[in-house]
Amino acid sequence: MPMKLFSRRGQEMDESEAFIEVDALAMEQAGKSSIGIKVEKLQEFEDTDKVLKAFRSGSIVFLNIKKMREKDLGELKRSVDKLKKTIMASNGDIVGVEQDWLILCPEYARVEREG
Repeated sequence: MPMKLFSRRGQEMDESEAFIEVDALAMEQAGKSSIGIKVEKLQEFEDTDKVLKAFRSGSIVFLNIKKMREKDLGELKRSVDKLKKTIMASNGDIVGVEQDWLILCPEYARVEREG
């Protein structure tokens, strides 16, 4: 059964709500015994390498891009392009959530999209 994130205790999530499905068998084969989740901030282009290091370590990364979006859209585009290129090359997944967040998933996890 898929694991649902962000549900509150005592509240049911309906089927239309998005969730991340983690393939436990793929994780086991990759030598992972637990799921690492990191929260990072992208404030300038140089932070991109730190984010990629967390991603390459096998962690799911919740990336806050608000400061960079407000500061310099050109630099944000460069950073996101670099992230996408690396993530797609490693069969990962990247998705935007609202305007201020990205979720970066390694190969063993996918973000389900509506529609």
